[in-house]
This record gives sequence, structure tokens and C-alpha cells, in this order.
Amino acid sequence: MADIVVTEFLDSAALKPLEGRFSVHVDTALWGKPDALAASLTDAVAIIVRNRTQVTAGVIAQAPRLKAVGRLGVGLDNIDLAACKARNIAVCPAVGANAVSVAEYVIGTALLLARSAAYATTQRLVAGEWPREAAGAGWEISGKRLGIIGYGNIGQTVAGRARAMGMSIGAYDDFLPASAPAWNDAERQTLDQLLAQSDIVSLHCPLTPETKNLLDTRRLALMRKGALLINAARGGVVDEVALAAALKSGHLGGAAMDVFDIEPIDTKSGAVFRDVPNLILTPHVAGVTRESNDRISTITVENVLRALEGRS
Repeated sequence: MADIVVTEFLDSAALKPLEGRFSVHVDTALWGKPDALAASLTDAVAIIVRNRTQVTAGVIAQAPRLKAVGRLGVGLDNIDLAACKARNIAVCPAVGANAVSVAEYVIGTALLLARSAAYATTQRLVAGEWPREAAGAGWEISGKRLGIIGYGNIGQTVAGRARAMGMSIGAYDDFLPASAPAWNDAERQTLDQLLAQSDIVSLHCPLTPETKNLLDTRRLALMRKGALLINAARGGVVDEVALAAALKSGHLGGAAMDVFDIEPIDTKSGAVFRDVPNLILTPHVAGVTRESNDRISTITVENVLRALEGRS
């Protein structure tokens, strides 16, 4: 069997540093075939995954030679970190590699949602209508307040672009020390303060037991009437039923959801969003562009190679 197993898509050119040194098995559908995944790991020293492959304690137990788990991205909720630590297996995320793509997604969806009526007129114009008054009911994001939940690398990258658009920044992050230089350009707030004062809220925190349904019915009600919510972090951080209700009631002005409780979303789990107004749904691609895929693939392979060679 192969030394390195790749279970999800990556830029194949990034594998070149491994050629001639390791045997590599790439099967981008392997994440959905648990038995085949376990069988492929018999001799593996490394596995490279995205977010769909569940690297559980059981999977790790099937790989007695495993030394590294490469993560094509930054979220680690699909990897049993305790099991990896117990075996001294290095976990190698591609920190920072998709920050620009996520930041552009956030700004792009914010702009789209703020003027959603204008972008929904194509077929009406084709039909000979001219709904200029209704289409001009949107608003500028310049001069507005962006609240960022999770002020790490990606959150700070979003903030930089938002400031360039004329926005002020509030942020909530219990893990970023008050002395961190990043706070020089953002107001450090409690979560409830941020929700109450922001025109747009963007999520960039991990999914943990503490952040599960972080934005529930109570907290969504704290948000300003007409405010926008963008989740390009992790499914499960936002209570999807509560969000749908807040949009249907008109309390929230719009939302963009790139991540979901169940991925891939199916007809049953997706039903909660049926007929919900002012909603953009995308299939976990905020951080996926041609450029970011190149960076993520290259960085992940480099990190795995460094771990296998015993370099820090």
C-alpha cells in the first residue's frame, strides 16, 4: 500500500516534492468509503484530507505507521486531535493559505446582500420592466460596522479589506490576548455587544462544544433589525432553524451560509432553508479558489514533508 494517502481534491502539481521519495495514492472519493479508507492506511505514514474525511480514533488505529495528518485548510473539527496527540502524530493545517479567498467571499456577499434588490432584476428587465425605485432600496457598506466573531488570521484579513471599504470594526475573540497588536485596528467587544452594534456580522471561529449553536434564537434577536449575517466558518456555529426564522420574520436583512450542520447538504437538511428570503447558500467554497487551492495544496504538502523529516 501507499506511503501517503490523499482522500480529497488538491493541486496535483503540489505532490511533486514527494515523487521518488514516497508512494502516493490519490482517491478524491475515498472520504466517503470508510472500508476502503481503512484498507488504504495499512502502510501509510501520512494522510492528506480536507474537511469531509473523518480522521477518527478508529481510522487512526488502522494506520499503525501514521506520522502526519495534512489538512487542506484550517478547520480541525474532523480530526481527532486527542488520538493524534496520543500517538505523537503531527497535525498539519494550511494556516493562512485561504484567508484572502475567504475575505473576498465575505466582502462580496456583504455587497451583494446589501443591494440584493438591485441584482434580482435581470429577468424583469428582460421582460420590459423598469423597477428602478425598488432596485435602488439597497445600502452602502461604507460607514457601517462589521462585527467579526473569531479574530485570528482570517478574521483580521477580512477586517483589513472591510476597513478599505470604509467600515469600522468590532471583534470578539476570547483567545486573542488584549495586548495583541491586532486590537489596534478593531474594538474588542463582548459577543452580545458586537451583535447589538454591528450592521454586518461575519463568523470566523472554529466549531467546538463551546461554539455549537453560538448564534441561537436569543443571540440572533440581539442583532440589529436588518443586519446581515455571513458564516464562512463552520456549520453548527449558527442555529439553522433560528436563522431561517429570523430571515422570514424580517428581523435580519439577509444572510450568506457557506457551511452547514450536515455536509454535503441533502434535501432533508436543506428543507429548513426553503423559501427563506435574502439568503445565499454556497457549498463550503468560501476559501476555495484556483489561487487558494494552489497555496493550500503546496503548504500542506510542505508541512507534511517537514513532519515526516522531523523538521519543526
